[in-house]
Amino acid sequence: MRQVTLAALQMACSPDRQDNLARMERLIRKAAAGGANIVLPQELFEYPYFCQDEAPDLLLRAEPADGHPAIARMQALAAELGIVIPVSFYELAGQARFNSIAIVDADGSTLGLYRKSHIPQGSGYQEKYYFSPGDTGFRVWSTRFGRIGVGICWDQWFPETARAMALKGAEMLFFPTAIGSELLDPQWDSAAHWQRVMQGHAGANLMPLVASNRIGTEPGRNGTELTFYGSSFIADATGAKVAEADRISEDILLHTFDLDALAALRASWGVFRDRRPELYGPLASLDGAAPGTSRARPPRP
Repeated sequence: MRQVTLAALQMACSPDRQDNLARMERLIRKAAAGGANIVLPQELFEYPYFCQDEAPDLLLRAEPADGHPAIARMQALAAELGIVIPVSFYELAGQARFNSIAIVDADGSTLGLYRKSHIPQGSGYQEKYYFSPGDTGFRVWSTRFGRIGVGICWDQWFPETARAMALKGAEMLFFPTAIGSELLDPQWDSAAHWQRVMQGHAGANLMPLVASNRIGTEPGRNGTELTFYGSSFIADATGAKVAEADRISEDILLHTFDLDALAALRASWGVFRDRRPELYGPLASLDGAAPGTSRARPPRP
């Protein structure tokens, strides 16, 4: 029996980077004291969600992974507490900028990076201005407490993300997030939809899933504001929510799973045994055509 306790965190972010880092450290310490082995902070927790506006000075917040202060602080914390922490940060790599995750293992070492694959662009979520599409591909890491796959926010809306990580051997799925209100339609509330999509990933792949979102209302620079709806949760291998935060409160969610029992469940259920990869060619195209073909009509003579 391999038991692991997973934690999801949610908090509001202030304009003070050091305050955010200190508050996140406090939450991580409390999660570890509650028995957590793998602790998931939310997306880009060092700052307010700066992608609300297109501002050249905010591009300067990107920093290289090597020597990054947030990663270094989380490495020291992970080693002290003996826990795994996927650390979200704004990465500068050469002339490129990425929305990235550093996987910090329980000895404080960094196992590698994942760079966000799907980059959204919409009113209040101007991410294509700040981030290049990730070039790492979907990745899985063997940590002290099991094999984990991590996607980032918009990645969570694509079932291919979760399935690719499951096929690469993930035993648990993690999605740090920053999602809330929509500037174009303040009445549109995607919280329940957001949860159900990821619950489907957990159920379809028969493995736990942890989603951490932020809370609070954050102003933009042009009179706009976004209200983040929290609702962080942990789902079990059937997709059922086994822990859930509310929309406004700082919170720590904890739940324990038996990875050996879940591995036996996946083996017996048959959804991986009965896959038909030879039929899934349309997934490798944008328009649903099989590879090497096109729906485009030939030009008229």
